[in-house]
Amino acid sequence: MMAWHGHDRSTLLDQHPARDDTALRPALEDAAMGRWEGARDLLTATGTDWDRRNFRLQVLAEAGVRLRFADTWARAEPRSPHALALLGNVQALRAMIAGPGVTGRVLMEEAWATCRTALELWPADVAPLVVMLALLRTHAPHRRTLSAVWGEITARDRWNREAHHEVVTFLFPRYHGKQGEAMWWAEEQASAAPQGLPIAVLPLVVTAEAHRARLEKSRNAYGLTIHPWVECPRIDHVLEGWWRYRAPRPHACFADDANYLAHALSFANRHNEALEVFDAIGPYATQVPWSYCGQARDLFLRHRAWAYSPPRRRRR
Repeated sequence: MMAWHGHDRSTLLDQHPARDDTALRPALEDAAMGRWEGARDLLTATGTDWDRRNFRLQVLAEAGVRLRFADTWARAEPRSPHALALLGNVQALRAMIAGPGVTGRVLMEEAWATCRTALELWPADVAPLVVMLALLRTHAPHRRTLSAVWGEITARDRWNREAHHEVVTFLFPRYHGKQGEAMWWAEEQASAAPQGLPIAVLPLVVTAEAHRARLEKSRNAYGLTIHPWVECPRIDHVLEGWWRYRAPRPHACFADDANYLAHALSFANRHNEALEVFDAIGPYATQVPWSYCGQARDLFLRHRAWAYSPPRRRRR
């Protein structure tokens, strides 16, 4: 990933959903014109890079919700595991948009069946199982089924990032978890994960969600200046568990995880340490978790500017 050098104070941010995945951008352009061949070639070339495959499927699916290229592709090549994995992602998003009513339930069952067919065609593929985790959160929150799907995923790809994020989201109190359950699970996974994996970021995800939920519940009594990142030991666990030992080639959702770390360091007033993280993020600011504390774009740019400014001139 190209560094966004500290001396460049440009406020331009790149909001393209493909981010730095240059191979994904033309596939999305094809999709916008109703062509599915670009997606087919891209996903075929991605092979068993499950991390990159998940990301590309999710971004293509976001476009496929309002377009029909995924549906057309699946009809043209009904035995393609790539076509069905994408269609399953698209159908799941449509089911989540429809909500928990009858229509949503019908769409959920359709997506579930598509994912199972995709797995029959390519049993090693993790992507359809990640979709099934998301469907469980919205439409069928059964712990036994969750455990069964999770077991299928870990048998294929033990440290799959997207699957971990789906489970921890399922365990948020606003979905189906008890108070403290998401943090307990996140810290357990982070402590067990090999050093250098972004699984270490999970506790920061839960911390940010807890802050968002508390603000939403007590907006008048709980001011924006009160937050949980000052003297937060979880930040150092992320630095040691992932950041300082991360792979030279960034994983597909690097920007998401790096934004959580930059956000935590910034709100902990550790701007010197945040500089390196902002440099690695480059122009790929994310809405979450910045939006949990105010206007996402403004906060990102403000804290990035503070990280790049000399300490003697910095104003907090």
